[in-house]
Amino acid sequence: MKREEEFKTVITVNDAISAQMVAGMLNENGIPAAVFGADSTAMLNGVGNIDVKVNASDYEAAMELINTPTEVPEDEEFQEGEEEEEA
Repeated sequence: MKREEEFKTVITVNDAISAQMVAGMLNENGIPAAVFGADSTAMLNGVGNIDVKVNASDYEAAMELINTPTEVPEDEEFQEGEEEEEA
């Protein structure tokens, strides 16, 4: 019988939405990820320790992706509450 691969936690957050966003980003980039601990108690209270986990073999790539800053395209950079100027 083949042994299941070990999971490693790449991030622990306090809300299910953040966990789902991180897991989604990892999955979209080819790194299988899953959310653990988003049970009904955490969802109802809005607070809890929710882990995003990946296969141990994907841990380094996942951490690199999570820690890579994303750039906002220049035309999308404006302050909240500010209206975008029309050219």
